[in-house]
Amino acid sequence: MSTPFNAATAAYGNISRLISDQAAGKTSTPVANAGGANFGQMLAEQINSVAEAGRTSDQLGIDMMNGKANVIDVVTALAETETAMETMVTLRDRVISAYEEIMRMPI
Repeated sequence: MSTPFNAATAAYGNISRLISDQAAGKTSTPVANAGGANFGQMLAEQINSVAEAGRTSDQLGIDMMNGKANVIDVVTALAETETAMETMVTLRDRVISAYEEIMRMPI
């Protein structure tokens, strides 16, 4: 049971680090085309929403231990965070798969 907790903790830490790096200007954001949305900005917003869901579920867990939150609210927040993380992992896997496919194409 400690393995999923450690994995979730590591994922949460990675997201927090990515957000901090972006806020500090350490990552470069690609320039958007005139006709489309900026993919980097959209991705950053999604990472922020996943991190916010994690913070919310963390706070509700702490509140529940202090007797200030309902168990149902905590379980719901954890389920929302899990869904958001699974979505981000799936997106990451698809992007990596697409990149690998492009790299296999002949020049």
